[in-house]
Amino acid sequence: MNTFQITTDAIAGSPALTALVSILPLVAFFIMLLGIKARAHTSGAVALLVALLIAIFGFDMSFGMAVSSAVRGGLFGLLPIVWVIVTAIWFYEITVASGRFEDLRKTFDLLGDGDIRIQAILIAFCFGGLLEALAGFGAPVAITATMILALGVKPLKAATVVLIANTAPVAFGAVGIPVTTAGEVGGRTVEQTADIAGLISSIVFLIAAAVPFFILFILDGWRGVKEAAPAAGVVGISFAIAQWLAANFFAYQLTNVIACIVSLGCAFAFLRVWKPKNVDALRERMGLPAQETSTDLTGSRIWMALLPYAVVTAVFGLATAVPALFGFLKVKFAWPLLDGTVLATDGKPMDTAFSFNVFGNPGSLLLIAGIIVAVIYMFFNENGRYTLKASDPVTKFGDVANRMKWSALTIILVLALAYTMNYSGQTIAIGEFVASAGGIFALFSPVLGWIGTAVTGSDTSANALFANLQVTAANNIGVNPDLMLASNTAGGVVGKMISPQSLAIAATAVQMEGQESKILKAVVGYSALFLVVVCVIVFLMTNALGFLVP
Repeated sequence: MNTFQITTDAIAGSPALTALVSILPLVAFFIMLLGIKARAHTSGAVALLVALLIAIFGFDMSFGMAVSSAVRGGLFGLLPIVWVIVTAIWFYEITVASGRFEDLRKTFDLLGDGDIRIQAILIAFCFGGLLEALAGFGAPVAITATMILALGVKPLKAATVVLIANTAPVAFGAVGIPVTTAGEVGGRTVEQTADIAGLISSIVFLIAAAVPFFILFILDGWRGVKEAAPAAGVVGISFAIAQWLAANFFAYQLTNVIACIVSLGCAFAFLRVWKPKNVDALRERMGLPAQETSTDLTGSRIWMALLPYAVVTAVFGLATAVPALFGFLKVKFAWPLLDGTVLATDGKPMDTAFSFNVFGNPGSLLLIAGIIVAVIYMFFNENGRYTLKASDPVTKFGDVANRMKWSALTIILVLALAYTMNYSGQTIAIGEFVASAGGIFALFSPVLGWIGTAVTGSDTSANALFANLQVTAANNIGVNPDLMLASNTAGGVVGKMISPQSLAIAATAVQMEGQESKILKAVVGYSALFLVVVCVIVFLMTNALGFLVP
C-alpha cells in the first residue's frame, strides 16, 4: 500500500511558501464568512475544497487519501460533537416543555435580585464552567446560551456572553482532557503533566478574574461595570484563585468543578450582604419587565427546577468515577486508506483510527440524564401544575434535530477541513514555520494553540497537533517544555470563541442560524485582546516571571 509522509517544505522546497499556502483554507473561510457574508456551511465547504486542492496538488497526497481524511474528520464532527450539541439543546428543551425552566429563571432572579447582569455571570461563567468540566464539546455554550436568552437578553449579546465566558474553563474541560493530551503527546511524565496544569492556571489567572467584568460590559457598558463590579470581582477572583489552587495542589482533572463550586458559593454568600443598585432602571434599559418583588416559589419548586443539573452532575460524575459503567460498548476501527499509510514528519504512522464510546460519550450521557429528568417530571407534576407528556421528549428531539441541520453541516465540514489540513501536513507546516522564529518564539507560542483551536474547535485537538512541536521548539531555544505546552493550551483557551464550531453552536442556541458572521464580529476583538495578554504573560514567564515556572 502506498504511503504518504508529511513534509513541511512540500511546495518548492520552501517552508515559508508551504506555510503561506497552507493558510489559504483558513483565509478562504473567513473571507467567505466576513467578506462575502456567506452562510457558515457554505464558507466551510469552500474552505474544505481549497484544503483538498492544496493537499492533492501542493502536498502530493493522493485523491483517495485526501477525501478519506475529510470523511474521517466529518464523522468525528458528527460523532460525538453534533451528537453532544443536539442532546444538550434537547435536554434544555425538556426543562422548558415541563414548565420548570420558568422556576429556574425565578430562582436566579432571587439570587441576583433581578439583576440580569449578575444572573448572566452566574449562568454563563460559573454554571457554564461546571458544564465544561463535565461535558465540554460545546455543551456549555449550547445550554447556557438558551438559559441566558430565556432571561430576556438579546440573541447577539447572549451568544457573545456565553462564548467569552467559555474561556478560562476550557483548558480543564472534560475532566482535564486538554492537559492530559498535552502531556501525553508532548512525552511528559505524570508529574510534568501536573506541572503543565499549574502553569496554565498561572497564565490564564488574569483572564479568569476579568471575564465577569467583560460580561458586565457586553450587557450594560461601563455603567454595568461600575454598578455590578463588586459581584463580578467576587466571582472572578474567587474562581481564578480556586482554579490556581486546584491545578497546583489538587487533582487537575477536577479543577473546573472546584473553581465553579467555590465561585458560586462565594457569590451566594456575598449576595446575602450586598445588593445591586438601580435594578429597575437596568431592566427598563434592557426592555425587561419590572423586578418581581415577591414570588410564589417554594423550596420544592426550586429543587425541582435545579434537579436537571443535579442529575447531569451525578451522571457525569458516575461516568468519570466508574468508567466501566457506561463504557462497556466502544466502536473502534482502522480508517480506510489512512491506517498505517499517513506518516508524520518523523516517519512514524499517525493514529487515524476512529473510536466512539457509544454510551460513555458526553452526548449519550446527556441523553441518559434527559430521560431520567423527563421521567421524574412526568410523575412529579404537583397535581397537574407542571405537564410533560410522554410524547414531548421525542417531539422535542425531532424539533432540535431539524433546527440543527445547517449548524450540524457546518460542524461536519469544519472538522473535515481540520482533518484534511492535519493529515496532509498543512497545519504542521504552519506550526513549524512559526516555531522557526527562534527565541522570540516564546512570545508567539500561544498563537499555535489559538490557531489550532480556532480551526478544530477543540483545545484537546490543538494540543494533539502542536504538543510535539512546542516541546521541540522549547528544547531548541532553551525554554522549559512544560511552559510551552501550557502556552499552547492557554492559547487554545482564547481561540475557542472564534472557532466555526463554537459560532455555529451559539448561533443555533440563540436562534441566529446563518448569522454566524455577526457573532464572529462581536467576539473576535475579545479573542485577539485575550491572546495578546496570554502571549505577554508567557513571554514574561520566560524572563521576569521565571520564578513561576518549576
